[in-house]
Amino acid sequence: MSIWEYANPTKFMRFSGAILPFIVAGAALCTIGGVAWGVLTPNDYKQGATVKIIFIHVPAALMAINIWLMMLVTSLIWLIRRHHVSALAAKAAAPIGAVMTLIALITGAVWGQPMWGTWWEWDPRLTSFLVLFLFYIGYMALWNAVEDPDNAADLTGFLCLVGSVFALLLRYAVLFWNQGLHQGASLSVAPGERMSAVYRYPLYLSMLGFFLLFLALMLIRTRTEIRRRRLAAQLARENRL
Repeated sequence: MSIWEYANPTKFMRFSGAILPFIVAGAALCTIGGVAWGVLTPNDYKQGATVKIIFIHVPAALMAINIWLMMLVTSLIWLIRRHHVSALAAKAAAPIGAVMTLIALITGAVWGQPMWGTWWEWDPRLTSFLVLFLFYIGYMALWNAVEDPDNAADLTGFLCLVGSVFALLLRYAVLFWNQGLHQGASLSVAPGERMSAVYRYPLYLSMLGFFLLFLALMLIRTRTEIRRRRLAAQLARENRL
């Protein structure tokens, strides 16, 4: 069985409908469990209770970056192989990525204010995150501005290529920028830098929950886009009769 079989809308709808309830259940359990477990962890000796924002901020920030990279992959599939499901999946993922980026920006400000004494600093990583959010907004606006869906998929696919520069910079920002107010990587395997297990394990669970939440929302939105496309095609046929 080839993965390209699921580029067929009918097969995608059948397969996604079968797995969606399990993904929704897993997302609810992992997200609620991870965040609740994180809230019950002890306060940090330096940051106090504010450290618990990490269980929302870090998963949201990681998803914001990786959702854009997922959009890049699906956009490239559309540009190369012209599979409509991949283009619709990228379109469906964009609002979720924008919300994740906004959550990361807001929770980062709340987390950073007691530590830095300011709600915002033009730190390279923070600024790049803001630019990524603007790319999400521009991507969604471009989809809505172009009437022909195939042309819109083409243009937004090229926009994804440009925005991926910022996504990749953010993905490896800790390697590029060692200066600025933003702390280093929250998860590290380097000796002496690894997060304590009391925070690490609930964070892993929360990250899994945010990933499953994205997957569930993306599947739901993609299924909605397919239904909308089918309805538009049906109405167009009826108008020609």
